[in-house]
Amino acid sequence: MISQLFILSSRGDHLIYKDLRGEEPKDTINVFYQKVTGLPRDQAPVVMYHQGLQYIHLRQNTLYFVVTTRSNTSPFTIVQFLNRLVSLIKDHCGTVSEKTLQLNFALIYELLDEMLDYGYIQTTSTDVLKNFIQTQPVTSKPFSLFELSNIGLFGADTQQNKVAPSNAASRPVLAMRSEQGLKTEIFVDVIERLTVVVGANGSLLKADVQGEVRMKCFLPSSSEIRIGLNEEFSVGKTEIRGYGAAVKVDECSFHQSVKLEEFESNRILRVIPPQG
Repeated sequence: MISQLFILSSRGDHLIYKDLRGEEPKDTINVFYQKVTGLPRDQAPVVMYHQGLQYIHLRQNTLYFVVTTRSNTSPFTIVQFLNRLVSLIKDHCGTVSEKTLQLNFALIYELLDEMLDYGYIQTTSTDVLKNFIQTQPVTSKPFSLFELSNIGLFGADTQQNKVAPSNAASRPVLAMRSEQGLKTEIFVDVIERLTVVVGANGSLLKADVQGEVRMKCFLPSSSEIRIGLNEEFSVGKTEIRGYGAAVKVDECSFHQSVKLEEFESNRILRVIPPQG
């Protein structure tokens, strides 16, 4: 059960404030900011206490997403909810930033009204919530699939019908009324992070690669997508197949919408993605 939900900038300005039960004073915002800034950088605990009130927060870039509660609620449940809230703001507004929140505070309040009822979480589904959100998202820069230059490197023509700009996946799921016909699109990003530890003598101590395939979906919810991976893709101690160079990973996890019936035999993923 959530008492309050608020979003702060790194300067302490409250951008969004929602008192869900009317039981707590507004100075809880100041108490939290004093606590979080009084600790060494990036060492603030996720859960903090003050006079019987729990402060559970998540930091996203320069923003603090904070929930207060007096009930014996699992912190993991609240953190999962805050992570989902960040994803929902991305789905409905395109990006998560201080400017985005300032431009779309009415939409975000409407979103919170549908998600929470007197402090109890009702739903966090993009497909469900988009049916109740009436406010149109405001973006700082209008989305355009064809905003690339007509002239490429050394005068070569760019293939605008095949190439999307880098901010294409940041478009809100809630398209403007004039864009309703453009919603049957899908954008896929492959993100890799390399972590290397090198000793003082220059020797390599550790090297890890973490990656993910991230998808932004504007297809109808009932649409099925089939994704075929390389035959040489091997997870853990799985036997390597195929004839090419093996692609081995220690472990991997999948979104709940991914069906794995054909993954072991044919390395095929079946996905029925929700919008967002």
